[in-house]
Amino acid sequence: MPDTSKGNKNTDLFDSERRFRLLVEGVIDYAIFMLDPAGIITNWNAGAERIKGYRPDEIIGQHFSRFYTDADRAAGRPARALQTAGDTGRYDEEGWRVRKDGSFFWASVVIDAIRDDSGNLIGFAKITRDITERREAQQKLERVQRQLAESQKMDALGQLTGGVSHDFNNLLMIVSGNIQTLKTFIENEPKALRAVLAIETAMQRGAALTRQLLTFSRRQSVNPLPTDVADRIRSNADVLESGLGSTIALHLDTPDDLWPVTIDATEFETALLNLVINARDATTDGGQVIVKARNIAPTDEIEEPYIAISVEDTGHGIPKDILAKVFDPFFTTKSVGKGTGLGLSQVHGFAHQAGGYVGIDSELGRGTVVTIYLPPTETPSATKNGRSHRDAIGGTVLLVEDNPDVANASAGLLEQLGYRVRISSNAEAALLEIERNSVDLVFSDIVMPGKMDGLGLAKVLRATHPHLPVLLASGYSEALAGGPTDFHVLRKPYAIHELSQALAKLSS
Repeated sequence: MPDTSKGNKNTDLFDSERRFRLLVEGVIDYAIFMLDPAGIITNWNAGAERIKGYRPDEIIGQHFSRFYTDADRAAGRPARALQTAGDTGRYDEEGWRVRKDGSFFWASVVIDAIRDDSGNLIGFAKITRDITERREAQQKLERVQRQLAESQKMDALGQLTGGVSHDFNNLLMIVSGNIQTLKTFIENEPKALRAVLAIETAMQRGAALTRQLLTFSRRQSVNPLPTDVADRIRSNADVLESGLGSTIALHLDTPDDLWPVTIDATEFETALLNLVINARDATTDGGQVIVKARNIAPTDEIEEPYIAISVEDTGHGIPKDILAKVFDPFFTTKSVGKGTGLGLSQVHGFAHQAGGYVGIDSELGRGTVVTIYLPPTETPSATKNGRSHRDAIGGTVLLVEDNPDVANASAGLLEQLGYRVRISSNAEAALLEIERNSVDLVFSDIVMPGKMDGLGLAKVLRATHPHLPVLLASGYSEALAGGPTDFHVLRKPYAIHELSQALAKLSS
């Protein structure tokens, strides 16, 4: 009988190869095709046509390098891919590839070397997947994770900052209050006055640093009032010029018809000074700094009106790779000891707390412009920057303060303003004192021991003594971190003129 087993085996092998070829050709989610040893495409499946856009008659016989970007071809990546696959048996990577229509997609690529029974290289099998959507989803997840980590970091830093700010500002208040008392005794002693002024400057820097920390962590309690921005800029011109020094000229462009904005004027002045100091540091060889304010009406690009306050310098500019980082907390390009890295963070935090935002534009060798955009308020300012410049009128003040040293410093300032002072160490004692003896005004710290803090005391007095003025003081209070209160709040450490203005405002 004739031996048919060999023929059956050949038939089975042919059928198996045909089924495999049909399977590969029918796959549409993967581009699967063969290359000869030189990288010429020898076949093409349906998935390759769907992903890359070429019909078999358009691409078979072409070199596979046409799927690479111009930059990758110039760098020799196609040749290296075949070399690696030939040497090691396999090459895989992810990267940009180009479709027939010129569009790009992110590809996962595997190239396997194909050898005959003798080990000779006869070509390559190439599998490509379009994983653009997966990559975009992964990048989005990573961005969300980074934002979450940044939020958690800021929250932790904010909690730490808030925790120490109350005690730190109380210490500064003791220094500030006693300095202002000392100044009245040594007005005619120049050497002693210079020493006291140096201490006062250091105290002010410590207070500014604390405010910056609280602002960028968005835990600063703010006291927003309708404010004339042009007036605030002009009234701070001397301070800004002093910060710039003698080699840099300051130019102000502040029209009188600016819309009013509702902001914390102290925070605005701090933000403006931070921008001017940064402009000074970027303008090392002289030049000029321009502070400009203008109204911006809604347009097709800007849907809402804004007041734009910009600080422009003629300095060396900021490189593009650094520009995106300048508002990050503690990021600075200044040398050690020259900056905290909190100035622009404070500006960013102030703008967002005020309902606005910050923009920056810079060009190397041509300078930088930082612009704060603030929404206008519909309520015009009854008085310039919301402050009254009337003098304090005197009377009896009940000072509620648990720290004896702070109480003594604050009492000294009140007495200089002509007030009689009584002191209570907590809210409960203050309520008893008010029932026993009449007072003209209550001045209370917010953070105090006991069941009731200063804010709680103010609310009780509003209900029981609605005509009794209440002024609150705070170095930092969690009760105020969520937003403004409808009570007047004086931020520690405060100067005697700030205390006088706050008290006069309550009496008006």
